[in-house]
Amino acid sequence: MSRIEEKVIFKMRKRAVSGKAKYGVTMEREDLTIEQWLIHLQEELMDASIYVQRLIEEVGSMQPMPHVDRDIVDAIDACESE
Repeated sequence: MSRIEEKVIFKMRKRAVSGKAKYGVTMEREDLTIEQWLIHLQEELMDASIYVQRLIEEVGSMQPMPHVDRDIVDAIDACESE
């Protein structure tokens, strides 16, 4: 296993411990329906989308790098303004 995978596993274990402490349950909880699990997932993905948008805006304010396809960035900006 690579050091990168080891870091991810470490973070997952740390997150599991803090989640148990904060919410008092583990991912093995059985009190949620499939629909409720899907709603939780959707909420997490919406949060992730917000983080991505934040970073896109930060990248957009940076000087273009030679390997960044400016046409793609411009297309994203055009979609956002619609």
